[in-house]
Amino acid sequence: MTIAQLAPAIGGLRLSLHVLAATVWVGGQLTVAGLLPTVRRLGEDGARRIARAFARISWPAYAVLLATGIWNVTAVSSGQPTSWQILLGVKISVVVVAGLAAWLHGRAKSPTWLGVWGAAAGLASVTALVMGVFLAG
Repeated sequence: MTIAQLAPAIGGLRLSLHVLAATVWVGGQLTVAGLLPTVRRLGEDGARRIARAFARISWPAYAVLLATGIWNVTAVSSGQPTSWQILLGVKISVVVVAGLAAWLHGRAKSPTWLGVWGAAAGLASVTALVMGVFLAG
């Protein structure tokens, strides 16, 4: 078998890893947000414990998203129209904002900043996901 013959399988692996990581990163944020009212009733530090547990799987997923995102760009960006290139640039910025907001959320001490940074991370993550769908065509 040649590399050219393996290209569809490699492309499928690349996209599958990217989608799986997005499922953990974005879907996990939405799931944790939905469970938060119940988790708060489980005890004073329940939310903090859940957040730490989620961080153990979400940050590796974010790293996989970054790695497979770079792989995606190198695999498909050649010859794309200017509008696609612009959307890609905006998406990269939104992905950075999502990671920064999630990091700040993890370090926030007050309930206000926990909410602000959590909402910013979630909104940016969902926005990046939607942009990725448009980029994929």
